[in-house]
Amino acid sequence: MELKRLSVPIQAGIRRSSTPIDVVIPAIEKDLVTLPHVIDAVRSQVKHPIGSFMIVAPNRPRMRNLCARKRCRFVDENTVLPITKRNIRYGSKKWERSGWLFQQLLKMGGDKLGRSGYFLAIDADTVLVRPHVFRSGGKTLFYCRHWSQPEYFRTYRKLMGRKASAPVSFVTHYMLFDKAKLRRMKQVIAAKHGMSWYGAILKKMDRTKPFAFSEFETYGNFLYSRNPGGVALRKALNKSLSTSISRLTPQRRKALARKYRSVSFHKRKGYSKKN
Repeated sequence: MELKRLSVPIQAGIRRSSTPIDVVIPAIEKDLVTLPHVIDAVRSQVKHPIGSFMIVAPNRPRMRNLCARKRCRFVDENTVLPITKRNIRYGSKKWERSGWLFQQLLKMGGDKLGRSGYFLAIDADTVLVRPHVFRSGGKTLFYCRHWSQPEYFRTYRKLMGRKASAPVSFVTHYMLFDKAKLRRMKQVIAAKHGMSWYGAILKKMDRTKPFAFSEFETYGNFLYSRNPGGVALRKALNKSLSTSISRLTPQRRKALARKYRSVSFHKRKGYSKKN
């Protein structure tokens, strides 16, 4: 689905923000190759005071060891929500997406983690290469793109009873969540459908489609629909790389930062084809 092209300029002259935030990164063991780089990049490129830096993952020794080494708080993924991955059935004879969907729901459970009023959720395969702020002038900054999956918007309309109104897509691998507004959105979903917010998502999304729900698209459009003047839109400028992350040398990062804000090493996490 093509969306209206962003006309906003590249963000220039980034200053530090005084707004404290937490960081939440859902991960699995397959992410251990990229995750250390993601953590280091957040610490160097996010210009906010960072409170709790949390890795939400399966309770595995290698993951716990990484958290200890990187001074992150380990959060057992099975303690965040009333459901676990075992409660999700999202796949077909050709593909499996249960883990991918579970990680989205984990991000939406981030309002119960940490103490700051905001938290940054970022995918475990996306490395920031340019400085970022996410609150400026009383507004939340969203890094956006101009295309998305049509099914995301169909699910949004089923959940909210209205079309998505933003002229952009919010699916760009990282996002700042206002915990109070995220909590309100989940309350709206639960009240509208007479069940838990996560139950409504599982019921309303078309699980015969491999891309049927987006936490970023849902939250971004929820905020935009209520107060478009309260958000600022920026170009995502994300680059997907197929090379090994070991080739992301300081020189390569510097070169990429001239054109991009972030790079992603997608492994089709949670999207395994079945024979």
